[in-house]
Amino acid sequence: MQLTKITKFNFRTARPVEYYRKYLEQDVRPDGRDLGEFRRTVLNIGCVTTADGSALVKLGNTTVMCGIKAELCKPKTETPKCGYIVPNVELSPLCSPHFRSGPPGEQAQVMSQFMLEVVNHSKCVDLESLCITPGKLVWVLYCDLLCLDYDGNVTDACVLALLAALKNVCLPTISINEETDNPETDLTKRVPLPISSQPVSSTYAIFDDNILFVDPTAEEENLATGIVTIVTTDDKLCLVHKPGGSPLRPEQLTNCFDRSFDRSKEISRLIDETIHSIDR
Repeated sequence: MQLTKITKFNFRTARPVEYYRKYLEQDVRPDGRDLGEFRRTVLNIGCVTTADGSALVKLGNTTVMCGIKAELCKPKTETPKCGYIVPNVELSPLCSPHFRSGPPGEQAQVMSQFMLEVVNHSKCVDLESLCITPGKLVWVLYCDLLCLDYDGNVTDACVLALLAALKNVCLPTISINEETDNPETDLTKRVPLPISSQPVSSTYAIFDDNILFVDPTAEEENLATGIVTIVTTDDKLCLVHKPGGSPLRPEQLTNCFDRSFDRSKEISRLIDETIHSIDR
């Protein structure tokens, strides 16, 4: 029995593609999941008491924490009636030895930009609702996403953590003093941030230029010949991100869309159940 385990381990290490191919030919993965099955998703909302909104997401072993801080600032000149959201993804050696200390690496920068695109394309937050005084004072939401454990598909975990944290944001009431024209903050009266839609990300990996499976682990990402991420909002397609790699056939893309909408409903239920358990 022990010899069998050692041989199996060596085969997986020495010839990982062949090892996975034997499983995928039977429509199953080495961890026992079906090709269209996500790993167990765990959500904790409001876990950082010092933040204005926060959430912790575990997608299998992949763990991401999002903390949001709200600050007052002047609006951008081109959008005087809009506040803005600034996402920042951090991938440090804490989550994986593949990342290094220092300035954000390329993957972290791409992830931060992708989070911003999700916010802008989904319009999950009406930026005008962040305006206090047009042309003078707006809210800016700094959304820090920290990966604590990287085991693949950090994209889906980050999008969920960001959405859940935004739904947890409660902003203090701001009034303008007519005599001094300065803002006055009332921390005892907080207003929930209105959320217009719920963007949900679903990531798929392509193996051998042909086999498609959802929610890849880090090992599966390394073996994939292509990755595609689909973001849906309620019953609408929001964003498709495919950074090169193997192309998808039309029927494969259709299957991805169908599974993504199913995933969107699953995540919406998870968020509602989590918020309900907190309010009880």
